[in-house]
Parts: sequence; structure tokens; C-alpha cells
Amino acid sequence: MKQKQNIAVLSGGFSEEKEVSKETSSEIAKALNNAGFNTYKVDPANFDSYGKMMQYLKETKPMIVFNGLHGAEGEDGRIQSLLSLNQIIFTGSNYKACAIAMDKYISSHLAHSIGVKTPKHILIKKNDDVDYNDLINKICFPMSIKPNDSGSSVGISIITEESEIEGAIEKAFKFSNKILCEKYIKGRELTVTILNDAALPVVEIKPKNGWYDYDNKYTEGNTIYEVPAKLSKEETSRIQEYALKIFFLFDCKSYARVDFRYDGEDFYFLEVNTLPGMTPLSLTPMAAKEAGYDFTALLMEIINNAVN
Repeated sequence: MKQKQNIAVLSGGFSEEKEVSKETSSEIAKALNNAGFNTYKVDPANFDSYGKMMQYLKETKPMIVFNGLHGAEGEDGRIQSLLSLNQIIFTGSNYKACAIAMDKYISSHLAHSIGVKTPKHILIKKNDDVDYNDLINKICFPMSIKPNDSGSSVGISIITEESEIEGAIEKAFKFSNKILCEKYIKGRELTVTILNDAALPVVEIKPKNGWYDYDNKYTEGNTIYEVPAKLSKEETSRIQEYALKIFFLFDCKSYARVDFRYDGEDFYFLEVNTLPGMTPLSLTPMAAKEAGYDFTALLMEIINNAVN
């Protein structure tokens, strides 16, 4: 009888998104077990150091590490660097692409450099003196205030008046030493997953109340998803082309998700997610399903890309 191949699934970690990561990694592990692999979860929080975790991975010798982490430590290139240095094969993009994508300020400037529109924004560092009037004059309301390097809408506020600025800045600084004050683009929220260097069907995100915050992302029934999004052929082609250009510019590999706002005339780039969620409510599995990949097939594409 052929021995099952081992796959280590990174799960949990230390970030504010660790619970989402645990859900993502559970879905991944369950599907891969059913597909005939021997999967085991590896949580960085269970080790004294990353060095100890790398030693454990070397000893257990997985065929591949499936990265199911979310948030800074899993997506900013640090884990990818360690895995590369230890010659351990892993899913997703390399350290450079992850580091670029995690930094919203740098990402925005790179996207803008190839002709993709981005919202007006100002970067603020901890201990900077912030002139609220200058901020309002340059950005205008409504504006979003967010950590520069976080995900899952953690620490984000969308504000409409001056009295809300101080609280929003304090909230964002709880999750990062740099924050981005950005013009909030009214309109539609759209996202494009790239898989195998091709754009999957566009997903539109329509929260029933408010905006696509943490609760609306991860509470079943709070958000309506339309896939494919109701766009014209020209609009679909344009947003997919932008997503692909950004994916290649950042040197992403295998898969990623590119988020936009659309005001009815222009698509505005928001960010690249190099480790899209894999929960039942996640956007990348939705897009893949519309393109003909069930969840297991999606995971196998990601694994095959990394192995080959």
C-alpha cells in the first residue's frame, strides 16, 4: 500500500487574525485529508521560536507546507523567508511579493505607477504630529483610516466628520506603527482572484448593512456575494487586466486576490492579498467554484504550482 504524503498546514499564529487562520487551515486540512494526504497542523504559537518550528518541519519532512496563516507574520514575507532559507517548499508567493503586498502604502504607489487608479492617501507614522485640517483638505470625507500592514478589515474605520478622526487613528495604531488615511471611494466593492496566471470571475461584495468590516466578512448571512459580478464585458476585462498587471508587477506566484472599489467610472486599487482566506465564506473559493474548481481542486492547483 502506497504511503500517504505528508502536508504541514500552518495555522493560528500570533496575529489578530489567528482565529480566521485556524478556520482556514481546518478547511484546508479536512479537504486534503479527504483527498488522500496525511495533513498535520503547525501553529507557530506552540513553539518557543521560529527556529524551533523550522527544526520541527525539517524533522517531520512534509512534501510541502501549506501556508494557512493570516495577518502580518504569515503574509509579510517573514515566514516565507525562513521556509526558503531552510529549503522547505511552501504554497503561495515568495517573501518579496508578500512584503510588498502587505505594505498598503508601497502597494498603492506601485499600482499607480502602471496606470491603475488608487485613492488619495496620506501615510502617518506613530508620534507624527497630525494636522487634522490638512488631512481633511487633502483627503476629504468620507475617508478610511487603516493600519498600513494588516488584513481582515482589522483596525479600519470609515469616517465622515472631524470628531471621528482621533478615535480612528488611535484604533488603527493598535495594529501597526504606520497607518494610511485614504479617500473612501463610494460605489461597489469588487475582487479578482488570480490562479495559474489567469483571472478568475469577478466577485462583488454587498454587505447588507454598513461596509465590509470584520463582522460582515465572517458572519454568515451578513453579506451578499455576486459571482460573476454584474459588469459589462468591457468592465470585466478591464478589472481583470488591472488585477493581472498588479499580480505580475508584485511578482506574486500561484494565487492571490486583488481588491478594488468601483465608482461606476474608474476602478481603484485597494490591496493584494497573497494568502486569501479559505473559509466557507471566503472569496477565492467562490471565484474558483464559478470557474469550475471545487475546493479540493483549488487546493491541488495551489500545491502543484508550488511543487512544480
